Amino acid sequence: MRAKITYFVLAAVLVVYFVLVGSRGVLLIQQGTAITVAFGIAVFVLPFIGAWFLWHTTQFARRANRLARVLEAEGGLPPDELKRTPAGRIDRDSADAVFARRRAETEEAPDDWRSWFRLAVAYHDARDTPRARKAMQHAISLHASAGTRPPSSR
Repeated sequence: MRAKITYFVLAAVLVVYFVLVGSRGVLLIQQGTAITVAFGIAVFVLPFIGAWFLWHTTQFARRANRLARVLEAEGGLPPDELKRTPAGRIDRDSADAVFARRRAETEEAPDDWRSWFRLAVAYHDARDTPRARKAMQHAISLHASAGTRPPSSR
């Protein structure tokens, strides 16, 4: 719950920032000189790029959370079997061992979105965020193409 609150607060701050930056772009364009118009257009485009990125990130998170709910309902969420340091951080060797099992599970069932979901969690636990994201995107694609209802944005 704390992560959701943080996400929504940061998203709201970004939206306010996008509005402020966009208004500065308009002001620059209104100056009317060639250089200020060029800068104004460049500044005005930045909020649209940011909004697009925020939208796609939000959709990804919603779809991943939906898969997590489906997997939880099936009783297939991976258990937390990781050892932790006294400070609460995940032990690297423990994460690597779990990752090896999840990778083998995915190699045995490469068309199962559930194994890709669990592999994404293992990548995340091993602190490999780019691969975790790619594995989760693959799980979302497999789930959508498996004849199940595509992940909604709700």
